[in-house]
Amino acid sequence: MIDDLLVATRKHMDKTIEALNYDLHSFRAGRANPVLLDRLRVDYYGTPTPLTQMSTVTAPEPRLLTIKPWDPKSLNDIERAILKSDLGLMPSNDGKIIRLVIPQLTQDRRQELVKGISKRMEEARVAIRNIRRDVLEELKEYEKEKLISEDDMFVAKDKVQEITDQYIKDIEEIGKAKEAEIMEI
Repeated sequence: MIDDLLVATRKHMDKTIEALNYDLHSFRAGRANPVLLDRLRVDYYGTPTPLTQMSTVTAPEPRLLTIKPWDPKSLNDIERAILKSDLGLMPSNDGKIIRLVIPQLTQDRRQELVKGISKRMEEARVAIRNIRRDVLEELKEYEKEKLISEDDMFVAKDKVQEITDQYIKDIEEIGKAKEAEIMEI
């Protein structure tokens, strides 16, 4: 019973790490990568639609992204969504394709991105701690219902804390690696 709970805890925490990795992929490190636009939503006929579901995004050059919408009428909507986003990119539209030139990162922009990474890391740490809290409450329920002994509960609490510490450490390593990538000139 406790082992099943610990396995479920690891699965939940793995999903948090996965979400953090996905979030951090959207932070650009000065290179053009279509993944930068994965989270961008475009107001398309009143519905927030992922950009990747309405266009083809490519990186023909190291510092250039091109967006070719399947519906040419959506060019202005896509352009508006890019301008409203926190990407800090200026789209240029030729009537068929939108080009996004990825500028060289300034030191100020790098610092800004590192702050955003730190924010995402803190959100992931909070999510991990919330999972730990839920598991500990469940363990207390088990003890209250006499499904496990008090000794088993304390051993399980220690294991949950070990798992939590490991995932917090993983978050720190992921964040430091991304920060190093951003600060690299």
